[in-house]
Amino acid sequence: QLIMSLNSSTLLNEENSEEPKGNTECLGNLELQAPSSFQDNPLQQLKLASQEVLEKAKKSGRSKCPQCSSSRMFYCYTCFVPVETVPTKEIPTVKLPLKIDIIKHPNETDGKSTAVHAKLLAPDDVTIYKYPCIPEYKEKRHEIALVFPGPNSVSVKDIASHLQKYTKRSVSDNDDDCSREPFLKQAKIEPEEEKKECVSSNKIEGTILKKIIFIDSTWNQTSKIITDERLQGLLQIELKTRKTCFWRHQKGKPDTYLSTIEAIYYFLVDYHQEILKENYKGQYDNLLFFFSFMYTLIKNAKGCAGKE
Repeated sequence: QLIMSLNSSTLLNEENSEEPKGNTECLGNLELQAPSSFQDNPLQQLKLASQEVLEKAKKSGRSKCPQCSSSRMFYCYTCFVPVETVPTKEIPTVKLPLKIDIIKHPNETDGKSTAVHAKLLAPDDVTIYKYPCIPEYKEKRHEIALVFPGPNSVSVKDIASHLQKYTKRSVSDNDDDCSREPFLKQAKIEPEEEKKECVSSNKIEGTILKKIIFIDSTWNQTSKIITDERLQGLLQIELKTRKTCFWRHQKGKPDTYLSTIEAIYYFLVDYHQEILKENYKGQYDNLLFFFSFMYTLIKNAKGCAGKE
């Protein structure tokens, strides 16, 4: 089972400008430490760009957003840009194989959402919408899927076969429209040939997934979004085998409930292998550039505070 987003957080609890002195002091004195085993840090095998820029920014503290001038750590979660102490050129850019729409619940605190990581790291391929302002997807449902668990959800490897059903349905609908064309316009074409030509001209090219949708909210907030009529009829995908590394996991929920950025990352890894049929060589690892850095610092901070 999967929920697209937990109540995710930035490193320094961005919704509050002040931190307990002890914890901030501990964080300030910490350097990135190399965990002794995969169990210590399950993210250590990622192929990431140098995080030195984040280490420097951590030492210098909060900085201004170049657009709104708000005081932030690492990036501005409202403008979707790095702060002044984190040069954009030193942040990796990830190219995705499809477009991603993230639908954010209006009550989801901006500073607690990992969805912004995706927008920062894959700006050309990610769009964030604040519900209820979302696109109409009905006309493109043959090339769009929604990552959300449910009784009719399918695994990533089954996407192609299920999208094919949507394609056939679309072709069938187009057949009906074509059959209503006056026959005189189809001069010298026999009825059977007319239908074949109509199917051919309206057939959607392949069954390629072009866009994937994620919901950014806590589990208890998803019901209003998932029942929205604009999302009805979309193919639903479920990620079942991944476990979260998120530091603010919802109490009482399975560890397979991922933060938004984790869900995006793991979906793309599976998509690359199961659908594109290509070996995965870390192409999307940098989507966890900020997430892995925060994970390590917070884990070390808890150790420093004796909370483990």
